[in-house]
Amino acid sequence: MRDNYNSDSIQVLEGLEAVRKRPGMYIGATNIRGLHHLVWEIADNAIDEVLANFANKIKITINKDESITITDNGRGIPIEIHPKTKVSTLETVFTVLHAGGKFDSNTYKISGGLHGVGASVVNALSKYLKIEVKKNDKHYLMEFHNGGQILTPIKEIGATKETGTAVTFLPDEKIFKETTIFSFSTIQNRIKQLAFLNKGLEISLFDLRDDEEEKSVVYQFNNGIKDYVLELNKTIGTPLNDVFYVEGVENNIAVEFGLQYNDNYSENVFSFCNNINTHEGGTHEEGTKLAIVRELNNYFRNINKNNKVNEDKFTWDDIKEGMTTIISIHHPEPQYEGQTKTKLGNSEVKKIVSNIVGKGLNSYLLENPEDAKNIIEKINLSLKARIAAQRAKETTRRKTVMDNFSLPGKLADCETKDANIAEIYIVEGDSAGGSAKSGRNRRFQAILPLRGKILNVEKAKQLKVFENNEINSIITALGAGIKDNFNEKKLRYQKVIIMTDADVDGAHIRILLLTFFYRYMKDLIENGNIYIAQPPLYKIQNGNNIRYGYSDNELETYKEELLAQNIKNYIIQRYKGLGEMNPEQLWETTMDPERRLLLKVSVNNAFEANLICNELMGENVEPRKKFIRENAKYVKNLDI
Repeated sequence: MRDNYNSDSIQVLEGLEAVRKRPGMYIGATNIRGLHHLVWEIADNAIDEVLANFANKIKITINKDESITITDNGRGIPIEIHPKTKVSTLETVFTVLHAGGKFDSNTYKISGGLHGVGASVVNALSKYLKIEVKKNDKHYLMEFHNGGQILTPIKEIGATKETGTAVTFLPDEKIFKETTIFSFSTIQNRIKQLAFLNKGLEISLFDLRDDEEEKSVVYQFNNGIKDYVLELNKTIGTPLNDVFYVEGVENNIAVEFGLQYNDNYSENVFSFCNNINTHEGGTHEEGTKLAIVRELNNYFRNINKNNKVNEDKFTWDDIKEGMTTIISIHHPEPQYEGQTKTKLGNSEVKKIVSNIVGKGLNSYLLENPEDAKNIIEKINLSLKARIAAQRAKETTRRKTVMDNFSLPGKLADCETKDANIAEIYIVEGDSAGGSAKSGRNRRFQAILPLRGKILNVEKAKQLKVFENNEINSIITALGAGIKDNFNEKKLRYQKVIIMTDADVDGAHIRILLLTFFYRYMKDLIENGNIYIAQPPLYKIQNGNNIRYGYSDNELETYKEELLAQNIKNYIIQRYKGLGEMNPEQLWETTMDPERRLLLKVSVNNAFEANLICNELMGENVEPRKKFIRENAKYVKNLDI
């Protein structure tokens, strides 16, 4: 790798076109997720300098006007005239799509980022953008406005011995019509993750928007992935072993891996390539699993070679229970499957990761017999539970759509067998179930009432899950199986709608159901099949005129309208339960496709979703207490 980062380092692939016209092509969407994507793109450029060992500090500031400033102490973007564009390299990087050092393997051996179009796209979608570069003992400035138009040509504004780049951008409200307000916690979570994945990096976040209190965090983790595993297991359960950690390099591919078991039952396997969370896995995950299964079976066989303690081999299903692992690799030329860069496809990675992790784990087990004993005991319990659960699982398998006798007795099924139009309401209690059955359109709407709260699957062993009647009813009614056996072609309903009371108990049942779907039928969420019904909170009656309010704001607006009409004799009813509505009201407010409100459940960040499930639904109480303490002030309605 060469240190002379100059104009020749930047390769231009094509001009910047149509970004403002079709921003979704470049940042996914212009909602809050797309807004924060601008931060990730500029931050990724700073991280590239870290990966190349030219920077060790990054600072992100949310300014008072909702602009963002990202500063690094790297080499500074080159400012010389670029040989192809005939303008400064700095201008080229911020005005030409696909112009950047990550397209030149001599400049960055490893680079992150999602598309490599970051700087120019952020400029195109900003109302104002400023770049300050410190290099060659000089301090340079350049400014753009109105989506990439030059406001101030590059100029020297002072002398300095420092090096680095600072980018300030203000998103254009004409593009981001939904919101231009940045979330401190969203950025905080991401930079903390980056600090874990880049050991030694100091990365900080400052929020200057509050005149009374400046918020700030600074992260630096010198043990990298090892620290990350310890952090995750704080909220999951009681650790059973010290963190097994190994790192190595083979064929220019750097591998970092950490593993720790806890007394919980859920698996937490996270993978990254060049700082990108590959939540769909890939060859680095495959190599990891291959090594772990091989080495744990070899170790168990060797310590029991004189007596046949267990004839069964450990499978990955046995091994993963209670495991927290992180595999992070840095690859000079990663290849991904699909457009979202969430599954690594490089075939050579599997063997390299398997070798590095396998050799390290073999040594760890031999050198730490007490830890090895705890791990083996945990896996043995999982193996026995798997064998017992195998029989219970058979009862959850749906045969064919025609086998109606196998469906739950309390299911009021719909008439159509066309899954593309069929929908099922999972309803809280027999009372609401009765109203829903009477009020539905039985041609395409099925009703499955639940008795009480279902099991919290985040705390329960798999065997207990399969023995739970309510969960079995859900699995059997949907007909598509669970986990690795899930088959979306067998799903009997296109929409699975959770309909619970608008109170604390209803919210609890909702989250229990969502936890079950996320852990056992994640495909339903990822494919957009899960919805949450939105029953009204209020009924406002003025004589024969009835109106429903779905929020406090709607209620206040309607009260103001009545006041303006000098109407004072009206009745407000606060609905606590679905059973308070008669079938006609339930149909017209909550079940009629023409008038109802449904929230589609989706996962924007699988990594964060895993953590939230662990923290809020797992065995460890302290994370929930902390969450309540930090968020209690935001509660608006609390049923007592």
